Amino acid sequence: MKITPTSIPDVMVLEPRVFGDDRGFFFESWNARLFAASGIDAAFVQDNHSQSKRGVIRGLHYQIKQPQGKLVRVIVGEVYDVVVDLRRQSPTFGRSVGVTLSASDKRMLWVPPGFAHGFLTLSDSAEFLYKTTDYWSPEHERTLLWNDPALDIEWPYDSAPTLAPKDAAGTPLAAADVYT
Repeated sequence: MKITPTSIPDVMVLEPRVFGDDRGFFFESWNARLFAASGIDAAFVQDNHSQSKRGVIRGLHYQIKQPQGKLVRVIVGEVYDVVVDLRRQSPTFGRSVGVTLSASDKRMLWVPPGFAHGFLTLSDSAEFLYKTTDYWSPEHERTLLWNDPALDIEWPYDSAPTLAPKDAAGTPLAAADVYT
C-alpha cells in the first residue's frame, strides 16, 4: 500500500495494491500492522455507509467530545472529500485538504481525530464507507459551515449544492467549538 501525507501531514491518502483480472479485483482496505507501521495506529469501533446523489454536500462534521478518526473510501461513484484541521495548537489549524476519491481509483483517506470532515458527490450517485475510531455521539456532534470564507475551500460544484438543514446552518470557524 502506498501511503502519502497531504499538505496537512497527519491526513494521508492511501492507495492499496489492487490485484485484478477479468474476474474482478481484490485489495486489502484495512490491515492493522501495515497501517500502524505507517503511523496510523487506530482501533475502529464503527463502520458507516452512506449514499448520496450528485451535488449533495455532507458535512463538515466533527465531534467535540469523543473525536473520531475516520478511514474513508468510495465504493460507487466519486466524491470530493474535505477535511479541516480544528486542533487549535496545530500549525495547520483552520487549513483544509480536499481530495477526489472514487470507486475506480480505490484510494482512501485517513482523517485523524481533531478534524471536521465532509464531502461533495461528483457522480450521479456515490456510496461512501467509513470506519470510525469512536462511536457516533449526537450530543457532541458539531457542524462547521461548509462555505465559510475563512476556510477558503474550493468545492468543485457547478450548481448550488444540496445540503441538510444542519449543514446549511453550520458554524463559521471563528465561532466554532475547536480542540485545544
